Amino acid sequence: MKRSALSLHATRMAALALALSTLAGCDTLNDWFASDRVDYKATPTAPPLAVPSDLSTSPNDQRYVAPPANLALGGAQKRAVTAAGNATEGQPNAQDPLGMHIERDGDRRWLVVDGRSPEQLWPQLQEFWQENGFVLKTDAPATGIMTTDWAENRANIPDDWFRRTIGKVIDFAYSSGTRDSFRTLVSRGPDSATDISITHSAMEEVMTGQDKTSSRWEERPRDPALEAQFLAKLMQKFGLTEAQSKQLLTDARPAAAPTTIEQSAGASTLDLQESFDRAWLRVGLALDRTNFTVDNRDREKGIYYVRYADSMQELKKEGLLGKLFYSGNTTRKAGQEFLVNVRAKGDAVTQVAVVDANGQIDTSSDAQRIVSLLHAQLN
Repeated sequence: MKRSALSLHATRMAALALALSTLAGCDTLNDWFASDRVDYKATPTAPPLAVPSDLSTSPNDQRYVAPPANLALGGAQKRAVTAAGNATEGQPNAQDPLGMHIERDGDRRWLVVDGRSPEQLWPQLQEFWQENGFVLKTDAPATGIMTTDWAENRANIPDDWFRRTIGKVIDFAYSSGTRDSFRTLVSRGPDSATDISITHSAMEEVMTGQDKTSSRWEERPRDPALEAQFLAKLMQKFGLTEAQSKQLLTDARPAAAPTTIEQSAGASTLDLQESFDRAWLRVGLALDRTNFTVDNRDREKGIYYVRYADSMQELKKEGLLGKLFYSGNTTRKAGQEFLVNVRAKGDAVTQVAVVDANGQIDTSSDAQRIVSLLHAQLN
């Protein structure tokens, strides 16, 4: 759903009144590739978030500091030329003549780039988000996690008569009332391939009160079509044409496997009928589909470090000119961290469990809830 409105803060500043209008959006495959679907480049950088007084800033561990932008982690690799004439980042083979393909699990899709390591692709991923108008909030090659700061998709603002007139003078005050953020998970896949997933998060500023003089940020559902749009753009960054990237999305290969809940001594675990490599990726994607955010992960130990995410708190003071107008209390407690353990149970079976700091299965109600959420997402 798209809407056009002066933001609350701009209304106060300019004393202007503008009726809200709503435009229905269509998520067909053709719409994913509409040239005007995304426009984040005109978005100003969001103000930095202040650390609440009851929280301390995390130490800056050099393991998670991104290298300089001009330093290729694995060294720049020469691109291969496909039979179709593309200079592609992936390594073409009989199964993937373009050097890459898309896999899917439900409405989730991810890109598999053949013959390339995460280290070799990381600098290009940095460039990709920056070229599309985003500021990177998390840039951690050691963990394979990259997240953007909140930004506004100004393509959601119709080019109506108001924007063509007054908007030319105060276009910064003409807002869609929405903000988007994207998380990229980069995983080392089997056979020297790299799996890349993109997850969308969204918030919307909603007018409240009888006189509509206040507002609050509310979470919006993730947009699979928008995720697909950025996967297509990424494939084009890696050397494919628009038509080729669209075809790979259409031909996405199913990658689901049965998942069952096992109960033992008051503890719940999951059994996935697949290898560790594939289960590791799918669990990460499933966590992204819940309200739990992956703060860190250790593939060697098979641990995802997650916490409950409260996106609204991040955006309370980031609305347009929010620093000037917002006076609410932003104090909040640090989210509890949980450890989600993925470990091989056999050649074709992988167990998933929430564990404590000692590696023992967590039997708390919160842990059981996480297992249930994962089971729902993986089936």
